[in-house]
Amino acid sequence: MRAELLKWLQCRRCGSGYVPSASAVDGPEIISGELRCCCPQGVPVLKGIPRFVPSEQYTASFGFEWTRHRQTQLDSFTGRGESARRLRESSDFPLDELCGKLVLDAGCGAGRFAEVVADHGGTVVGVDLSLAVEAASRNLAGRENVHLLQADLHELPFAEGTFDVIYSLGVLHHTPSPERAFMALPGLLKPGGKISVTVYSSYQKIFVYNSRFWRAITTRLPRRVLYYLCFSAVPLYYLYRIPVLGDLMKMFFLISLHPDWRWRVLDTFDWYSPAYQHWFTHHEVFQWFDRAGLRNVKVLPAAVSLIGERPR
Repeated sequence: MRAELLKWLQCRRCGSGYVPSASAVDGPEIISGELRCCCPQGVPVLKGIPRFVPSEQYTASFGFEWTRHRQTQLDSFTGRGESARRLRESSDFPLDELCGKLVLDAGCGAGRFAEVVADHGGTVVGVDLSLAVEAASRNLAGRENVHLLQADLHELPFAEGTFDVIYSLGVLHHTPSPERAFMALPGLLKPGGKISVTVYSSYQKIFVYNSRFWRAITTRLPRRVLYYLCFSAVPLYYLYRIPVLGDLMKMFFLISLHPDWRWRVLDTFDWYSPAYQHWFTHHEVFQWFDRAGLRNVKVLPAAVSLIGERPR
């Protein structure tokens, strides 16, 4: 971690900032040691990442998948620009306006969107509860405008009014209480700052019901067994593209239809493996924004996506 991160951190218990007590430093990087505040217990720093949680808790499947698919969705690896397009769909402003902004990536995974923000001149703080932060650290190593930490979205160690932009894309629906996780975020925005979220859509009930049926089985399978079963999405992709037959098969068993076979395996595993999975309508998520006091709320493309602004 870089020392610059310390100026945005604040202990949720005592309200004080953190001071590093490093046992291994490599230039401007704190590689290991701990961060100290006024509380008795410090925050360990391992592999250059502050660890504000003792374990992955319910997110171990994400650590598993991003360790194996560290670069699958990275624009710098694929060259297709899909992550940049996806992030653009989740904002109501050009990505160039991220330049000079402080951005929170709430649920950063392997860093696909953090990379885009950094490439457009923003400073991004990526947070994940899982060990995916280690994959992100490897992907984004050497970027001075990227900071990473392992923490729970419900108890993020930041002062109120820290960030210009917050996004959480495809993350909240995998928490025990998505609304509660969302409510922890708007207060971290500066006045006039914007928050964008994307969650699964509940409009196609047949997919929701089938997912619940299969996930009652798949979430109990050994993680490695489920992962290799998801490789069935590679050949099934061609059957699912057949008119009528493909539509019928999708109603029975959903797989990713991404043209990249690695992405198909990853997305299919991501659908069937998480401990929690929730679905929402636009109205339900709009109510979150309304209860949080956000203004200028807009509906965006991609599943159920909304963006709102903290009043000035």
